[in-house]
Amino acid sequence: MTEMVYGTVPMRAGEPILPRWWRTIDKWTLSCILLLFGIGLLLGLASSPPLAARNGLAPFHYVERQAFFGTLALGVMFFTSMMSPDLVRRLGVLGFFGAFAALALLPVLGTDFGKGAVRWYSLGFASVQPSEFLKPGFIILAAWLMAASQEVNGPPGRLFSFGIAIVIVAFLAMQPDFGQAALILFAWGVIYFVAGAPFMLLVGMAGLTVFGGTIAYNNSEHFARRIDGFLSADLDPRTQLGYATNAIREGGFFGVGVGEGQVKQSLPDAHTDFIIAVAAEEYGLLLVLAIIVLFAVIVIRSLFRLMKERDPFIRLAGSGLACVFGVQALINMGVAVRLLPAKGMTLPFVSYGGSSLIAGGIAVGMLLAFTRTRPQGEIGDILMRKGR
Repeated sequence: MTEMVYGTVPMRAGEPILPRWWRTIDKWTLSCILLLFGIGLLLGLASSPPLAARNGLAPFHYVERQAFFGTLALGVMFFTSMMSPDLVRRLGVLGFFGAFAALALLPVLGTDFGKGAVRWYSLGFASVQPSEFLKPGFIILAAWLMAASQEVNGPPGRLFSFGIAIVIVAFLAMQPDFGQAALILFAWGVIYFVAGAPFMLLVGMAGLTVFGGTIAYNNSEHFARRIDGFLSADLDPRTQLGYATNAIREGGFFGVGVGEGQVKQSLPDAHTDFIIAVAAEEYGLLLVLAIIVLFAVIVIRSLFRLMKERDPFIRLAGSGLACVFGVQALINMGVAVRLLPAKGMTLPFVSYGGSSLIAGGIAVGMLLAFTRTRPQGEIGDILMRKGR
């Protein structure tokens, strides 16, 4: 009778946590994540040995590290996905404050590893990029504030969350890291939109973003160089974009063959920011399309499951996490094919990078926790009852 009324499988009293987790988890999303990680290891085997040789390391040094950090990320993802939404919210807010403190201290304690942007803490055996961990924490905090603002006599959550977003963007712009700053603003915009923001207000925000980009272009040589390179009609074939574009062109539909690609010999970031170029050159358009489909399935299935959720916080936080996950993948692939200006951003669960993998595991674990099946009435049923 409960299933007939609510349309979902009820929790069984005394059921162990693992069987309950397996019964309620979105298995399609989980399978897509595991496939992306497997593809990342496959592409790491193809792209990282030349870089390891240039750095005097063992041939599979980077692959072994990716496997280690990826296994850790999957463990974190599974553990987080078993949590209740309330526990995810509490830990997410605490994690945000920890990551924000680390971000604020970067100018004093951080390093740039010779890349011109102070974004990392060096731990000797590894490095940590606080902005990667800040994104899921900020999404949780912003969603919590906006959900609270919808309650009677609730706080001005929209204003508070927007102020926090602006402060984060200012710290990221100081590094400079305009890509992560754009993702923070995008995440806030998605959450605000789902919370019922007026369309014209979002248009005004887009205009302010363009205005801010203009100021950054006129005052940041780093930002201006990236934009000028993107808008230039001529592409220097000796740049990273030039190598990546040529590799994608050479790959064609079926690729040049496993291990036969040449772009990994020239690109220093072939295993990170431009790993999709390695996939396109050696495996062709078929693998690239498969990767795109996997990301699309994760985002679309998550949003459809969240549409049935009646808890405002879960809807807002889950939508923000799903959209940021998809847009980060879109930016990474868009840069490689020169649809977007050059931006150092990893392809989630595919690119090499410890911070990216573990933070991605946390974010997807939160998303899986929010999209688990729960015994509740669907939001559409509630709205229909209210209209009677």
